[in-house]
Amino acid sequence: MSKSHHRQPAWTRLAGALSLAAAVSAIGCQSDIGGQTLPSPYWQTDDVQYFPPGPEFKLSREAAAMKAFKNEQLRAGKAPVPAVSAPAPAPVPADLAP
Repeated sequence: MSKSHHRQPAWTRLAGALSLAAAVSAIGCQSDIGGQTLPSPYWQTDDVQYFPPGPEFKLSREAAAMKAFKNEQLRAGKAPVPAVSAPAPAPVPADLAP
């Protein structure tokens, strides 16, 4: 009644060690599970970036410059520059007309 000691080959131990190392290295990463982006366990230690709210109208400087130009033209007695309008649509070919 002797017990046989079965020893694993070296490659199985190496494969097990590599898979364990891969599993441990994946801990703490942001993951996407079922369509949800879940944070890492270290989210509380992350640095927070704050971007203060800007103006609602993004082109405020350009609008102010256009208004100043228009006022300058009116003070000089010149006719105001007409606003640029959208181009007229192209005519429909006769064979496609209803």
